[in-house]
Amino acid sequence: MDIALFIKLWESTGLAGFTWGQVVMVGVGGLLIYLAIAKQFEPLLLVPIGFGAILSNIPFAGIAEAALEPGQPAGMLYYVYDIGINSGVFPLIIFMGVGALTDFGPLIARPSTIFLGAAAQFGIFVSLIGALAMNVIPGIEFSLKDAAAIGIIGGADGPTAIFLSGRLAPDLMGAIAVAAYSYMALVPIIQPPIMRALTTKEERKVVMQQLRPVSRLERILFPLTVLLLCALFLPSAAPLIGSLTFGNLLKECGVVERLSKTTQNELINIVTIFLGLGVGTKLSADKFLSAETLGILSLGLIAFCIGTATGVLMGKLMHRLSGGKVNPLIGAAGVSAVPMAARVVNKVGLEADKHNFLLMHAMGPNVAGVIGSAVAAGVLLAVLG
Repeated sequence: MDIALFIKLWESTGLAGFTWGQVVMVGVGGLLIYLAIAKQFEPLLLVPIGFGAILSNIPFAGIAEAALEPGQPAGMLYYVYDIGINSGVFPLIIFMGVGALTDFGPLIARPSTIFLGAAAQFGIFVSLIGALAMNVIPGIEFSLKDAAAIGIIGGADGPTAIFLSGRLAPDLMGAIAVAAYSYMALVPIIQPPIMRALTTKEERKVVMQQLRPVSRLERILFPLTVLLLCALFLPSAAPLIGSLTFGNLLKECGVVERLSKTTQNELINIVTIFLGLGVGTKLSADKFLSAETLGILSLGLIAFCIGTATGVLMGKLMHRLSGGKVNPLIGAAGVSAVPMAARVVNKVGLEADKHNFLLMHAMGPNVAGVIGSAVAAGVLLAVLG
């Protein structure tokens, strides 16, 4: 065989083309898939994100690359990212599905829990300041827009984090998305120690009264009212709030069952596949392996912990103001990880008293947290977008 031909064939192989960074990122993709399968950490998203990371780091494959020359086709995942994520369409459709899957009844029955959802967003703004403070570290240079996109991780809301980073800091989307969904997946590990540290055993034992029944009319009017208030006071949040409330209206109106079921199942599942693969393309070695990525992962964890703590502290305040009728644990569900945070609250409550079922009570602040993170994103977009 001609030596030049042999060299050309060798240089076209993955063995010759892999850089150390690509090898590391393929390993990261494999780790995400392992966590999804073995540990069941957000498998619906970590499996496609991990696989997308592997695909985007295969040398010469070009599956996530832009067209090299005008008129030539780009890689398939490049179009997935550009059309679905860069435009903000996929996160909004995910929000629509979340609205269709979520019961707003507990929030309607106990409106005061909206303060718990609001308190849990405090970590967003602490992390924003922290990101700016990290600029003193060599190798890290976050702009105000970057800091805002990083801070939203504290809301533990993946679609909102992707939507906001796509508008403010698209180059950081991979790290932000992985951080947001990783910490959502780690809710059962991160939150309980914080909840136990900030509450007494007697507080955790508090059994809350059953929520009042919510009428069909209330359920229909609630999403419309939320959207109207958003349109009047914070129109920049209307894409997120509008998608969420539209999905919920499909669920509650009772006359479009086929549309509601499609939104809850086929539509959200299809978009989740492409969203995960598209986010995975931002885990290429040249974009992900940097000091800034480590800073984002650290700040995201801090933001999530602070959001959990401030939610519980607000719960303690409501516990005292209500004369001991509110279990402060439900404040931890103020982060937007629906419904996992509410399940964790219920589990910790049952540990203190096996008859203490807090799931439906925790869903109120959980839904409020989803709305709160969308409002926080709207505020940041209004100021910086």
